[in-house]
Order: sequence, then structure tokens, then C-alpha cells
Amino acid sequence: MQSAHAQASIDLQRAFFGEKERAVLNYGGMSASLFRYDTGIEAIRLSNARGYVLILPYMGQIVWSAVFDGVELAMQSMFRAPRPAKVIVETYGCLLYHAGLLRNGVPSPQDSHILHGEMPCAEMDKAGLSCGTDDQGPWIAVTGEREYAMGFGARYLAAPRVLLRPDVTDFDVVMEVENLSAAPMDLMYLCHVNFAFAEGGRIVQPVPFTPEHVVTRTAIPGHVTPNDDYRALLGELAKDPARMQVLDEPHRYDPEQVFYIKGLRRGADGLVHFMMARREGDGFTIAWDPAVMPHTIRWILANSDQRVAAFAMPATCEPEGYLAEKRKGNVRSLEGGAKAVFTTHIGYVDSTRAAAAAQSIEGARP
Repeated sequence: MQSAHAQASIDLQRAFFGEKERAVLNYGGMSASLFRYDTGIEAIRLSNARGYVLILPYMGQIVWSAVFDGVELAMQSMFRAPRPAKVIVETYGCLLYHAGLLRNGVPSPQDSHILHGEMPCAEMDKAGLSCGTDDQGPWIAVTGEREYAMGFGARYLAAPRVLLRPDVTDFDVVMEVENLSAAPMDLMYLCHVNFAFAEGGRIVQPVPFTPEHVVTRTAIPGHVTPNDDYRALLGELAKDPARMQVLDEPHRYDPEQVFYIKGLRRGADGLVHFMMARREGDGFTIAWDPAVMPHTIRWILANSDQRVAAFAMPATCEPEGYLAEKRKGNVRSLEGGAKAVFTTHIGYVDSTRAAAAAQSIEGARP
């Protein structure tokens, strides 16, 4: 992604988006088309021969959906379409959103920030399309910018982008943050990837399912109403998290379960890889550089309204809110004028490649 230099670009305007979807860019076996949902939210569809990715260019550049070989990667929810929102829970049905950037996580009663910070539903200042060819071949991307400025506070430029290549079933999601102030700023980032809950699916990871490597969150956040059975289950999982390796007890994920994955090993390409192996024989995949995003969160929920298996979410911190993460030393400081770039690779593997992918990931285990 870093070597991808645009050979052509289009600056978009909201007036370009109408009720009827229309293609505006074709390049290298890929296309970009624009439309507006009935709810008024603008969307861009990046397509190749294997599928497409749906991006909301003006709403935090949320990735609403991705479909490859006819398989939907995004969570199941009550939201048939994205809705106008200031807080992510008002439109919680997407595949991915950018959590952060000054604050992140579930706020405690003492925190002053909203759930997962200011970025998830932020109104973008600019949106665009670009395309080009690099050492990996042709690519097409959605780009965007948002300048955050607060009197007596932080000032930064967020520049997210989503990049797709031809004839593949994966894509890159990038968040680039530049501190526009001379003073250092707090930085907390979580790439909140909400994969579909694959009942009967197996989580494939590069560490064993031991309490040392899969740490159960036993602290109960304010939005969860526990009962005695739930508290007992948390105790059991803290001792034996392997029980959740296979998603064959969906009722156990209401309320949610959260885990922190520790001691990750890189693959041969230098990235950390995870996969959800579905019982259909295929799977969902995710990968990133653990030096850039050293924390891994697992969040799984299954109820009548929402079903999600966020089996591996990369982050710079854990999601317990600003004050808790500050106490842990997990709030990064970005120097004045400095940039930080976070890249997450998201994809789908068909049944011809899933077994080999699983073997490669588990081969990195200690």
C-alpha cells in the first residue's frame, strides 16, 4: 500500500450521489460506482471480478459491507442500511469502523468521551477516488480527509483510505493520522472489524488457547447487565478459554464476551494473521503489523438483533476507556508534526485455500 502512487484521482462532491447507482471510474478490471441510500447516506461500491466493498465516504469512511464470491463478511444486524448518526451505536451494522482517535473504548463513568471516540461517525471534509499501478499491479481506492480542530485542544488530519485490487478477495484499510499541532497529542486507535457470526466456525490463531494467551475480560462494562450464570461463565472462561475456540454455543455470547490475545507470533510476511474457518469450508481473514498495533481484542455477541464475531481487532490499546488505558500506559503520544499510519488487511478465503491458510497461521504458534 505504501508504494501505491495515484496515477489518476477524482475529488467527489455530495451532489454526485443519487438514488440510482452509477459507475464513475473503471480501471484495470475494477470499478467504482456511487449511490445514496434511502436514509440519505452516500456510498461507494468498489468492485472487481470476485466481489465488492461498500464504503461510506462521508461518515468516518465506514466500511459498511464486503462481499466476495457471494459471501457477506459483515455482521448481521437490525440495520438494513446505514443511518445518520453521531454515535456508532445509532447505526451499528457495519463491517468496519475507525475507533479513536484521541479517545477510544467504552467510557467509564469518570470518562468524558463518547463510545469509541470522535472518529467512527465523523463527517469527512473531503472524499475522493484514485487509481494507479504499483509493484503489485493495478489498484483502485476510496480516499478521504477530516481535519479535527478544537480550541485549546488537539488538531490533527485523519486521512483514511480503502484499497482494492483486481481478481482478489481481500482489501486494505488504512488510517493515516497527522498531528497538525506543535504540541504532542494523545492517540488511541482500534480498527473495529465486525465479521459475521459464523455459527460452528473455528477461530484460527497463531497462539494456543491458554489463559496466558487468551485473556478473558472479567470486568463487566456498564452497558452489560450480568446475571449469576454470566458471572460463572466468565470465571470458567478465564481458566479455560479454549471453550470459545469453536462458535458452537451461540447462546453463550448474549451478553457479549471479550478477550485479549497476547504473545502473538508473526507470519513469514512479518504480519500477524487470524482466520475464522467457517463450517462451509471457507473463511474470513485479517492481518496487520503488530509493531504498529500491538493489542488484539476479540469481541463476540449473538442475540436476536445483532450477531458479530470480531475475532481479532488490531489496536494501539485495549477498549476500556481513556482513563483506564492511560493508567495502563496504553495511550500513545504523537509528537507535533508527526504521522502515524495503521494498515489492516481484510479478506475472504475460499474452500480451496482455507486449509492451507489455517495451517500457515497455526504454524506460527510457539
